Amino acid sequence: MSEPTGTDRPPPTEPAPLRNTLYRKVTKGKRRLTPGRLWMYRIAVVVAWWLVRLIWSSCRIERVIGREGAARAVRESKSLIPVYWHQHMLFGVHALLGLRAEGLKVGFLISPSIDGTAPAMLVEKIGGHVIRGSSTHTGARALRDYYETIVKQQISPAITPDGPRGPVHEFKPGAVMLSQISGKPILPVAVAASRAYRFRTWDRFELPLPFSRVAIVYGDPVKVARAMNADALEDLQRQMAARLFELRATAEAALQDR
Repeated sequence: MSEPTGTDRPPPTEPAPLRNTLYRKVTKGKRRLTPGRLWMYRIAVVVAWWLVRLIWSSCRIERVIGREGAARAVRESKSLIPVYWHQHMLFGVHALLGLRAEGLKVGFLISPSIDGTAPAMLVEKIGGHVIRGSSTHTGARALRDYYETIVKQQISPAITPDGPRGPVHEFKPGAVMLSQISGKPILPVAVAASRAYRFRTWDRFELPLPFSRVAIVYGDPVKVARAMNADALEDLQRQMAARLFELRATAEAALQDR
């Protein structure tokens, strides 16, 4: 029997979408980094850095809980997997930068596209390390790149487990997978502010208001077993989400206990 031709030929099947990958798919855009666009990015980064510093300096870090344990984990592991909810990114970053004196090299995943140029410049300005995402889109390549970053370069990638687009407070498997392949512990971090504006975005981003009091809580490092089935993985994800909620409650209680 001859093969079907023309309209009789079945349509080619699309490859199944990757699951549990750590990088978002990045396509090549038509935009180029022109001198004019680079100039605008530089201005935007200066303004953004000024605003971030203004917010950080106008708020008072009233309580820091668990820093000694976090510092010990950094000294022992050299690098680890910090996690905090996407809505707490502003002071979550502040909390991690506060561990640089202990040797923590904080890394942030930035898109390799032109859109990632300004964020990469901002990361470098605040003293972080840029981790450019892989354009190959494959989970294996992503894991390899992350392994080299964490183990060989000893950079700790800050992970928002419900990012980059939600659902809010859903602890995705990326941080757990990174801990498995690298042998490095997960360090949960939570923050709370006495007064904050919550945006109507998917992550309910919280912006502490000027002169508010802030509490930072570092949780106990969590080591992940290398061998883990799907059920155990999902259970650990739920446990980690619950742990972040517990740390958040601790931070809120610390602000009320004056």
